[in-house]
Amino acid sequence: MKFRSRRAGGSAPIVLVLALAGLAFAGPAQAASPVKYVALGDSYSAASGVLPPDPAAPAQCLRSTLNYPHMLAEKTGARLTDVTCGAADTTHFFEEQYPGVAPQLDALKPDTELVTMTIGGNDSGVFINAILACGSAGLLSAGMGHPCQDQNGSKFEDTVRSKTYPSIVKALNAVHKKSPKARVAILSYPWITPKTGGCFPTMPVAEGDIPYVRSLQTTLNDAVGRAAKATGSIFVNLNGVSEGHDACKPIGTRWVEPVLAGSNPVIVHPNALGESKMAEQTIKVLAEAPGTPPRSTAPQTRITRAKVKSAKGKATFRFRSDTAGSTFRCRLDRRKFRRCKSPKTFKGLKPGSHRFKVAATGPSGQADPSPAVREFKVRG
Repeated sequence: MKFRSRRAGGSAPIVLVLALAGLAFAGPAQAASPVKYVALGDSYSAASGVLPPDPAAPAQCLRSTLNYPHMLAEKTGARLTDVTCGAADTTHFFEEQYPGVAPQLDALKPDTELVTMTIGGNDSGVFINAILACGSAGLLSAGMGHPCQDQNGSKFEDTVRSKTYPSIVKALNAVHKKSPKARVAILSYPWITPKTGGCFPTMPVAEGDIPYVRSLQTTLNDAVGRAAKATGSIFVNLNGVSEGHDACKPIGTRWVEPVLAGSNPVIVHPNALGESKMAEQTIKVLAEAPGTPPRSTAPQTRITRAKVKSAKGKATFRFRSDTAGSTFRCRLDRRKFRRCKSPKTFKGLKPGSHRFKVAATGPSGQADPSPAVREFKVRG
């Protein structure tokens, strides 16, 4: 009850600030219609494990009525369509996550005015795999040393840079394309661990691996921020405001629940306090950025065909852009990007693994920030 009364008591100045920022809110004294708001994203958006559950949500999505989209809508009067779903990654913007759970992009309309999301943490299984790997290594080492870093090196961060970042860019571009008039905001992830020390075994990560896990989350949040910038989206950076509220802090201070002795059955996820703070920061950022600058949508590049002739040391690639009049730049392995046309053929290739990249540049001069990639092998 106290939590609800605090939210109600603080809503008036927030609504006033947002109204001055150019958003429309429902209310008896206002003629403007409520903002048409669609919430997308994963379990951090859905508040998986936080009670009470959303009766309108598919059971598999573990969505709560106390997630930050519901809180944002309640405080601003926006008309919410919530399709957030636990365990979602960027592929679920484009395809069903579960039978009967439609692609999240289906919720977007040409007249949608606001879109929020937290997405990317589940892509390629990087973050959950890192938490599991570091938790297991920490338990086996009794919390000593940095076994997870020793075993895994840079592979998690490498995957975020090479796969997660372009996937987030692709997802954001698709959102803008479906709802070209909407302001699109993407949130970073609130800190899970402190910078150093940790709290083994509550969070069963070895003390020496705490900076390693923190560095991975820093890289993930950086990828989210860069993707927002590349697509003309609004970045809600939680790095500063969530500092000191990680899973090692006591209840009432922490925004994220630990593995052991937590209040949320979905471990290493935000609690109700964390979701409310995520909503507050999103409202603040939206109010401080009342308009998004005009954006020219970057083209998206797709490799349509690849043909490798190992006996001749030859590979040919066909590719296209979704924007008419695009030009292309190609790169093989570590060579520099050079202007190219489809089809592009490489000859004299040595046996082994190779990587081909191609990026379109639209007529406006805006380049695809996430080149299409195809890895292939020339057999000896």
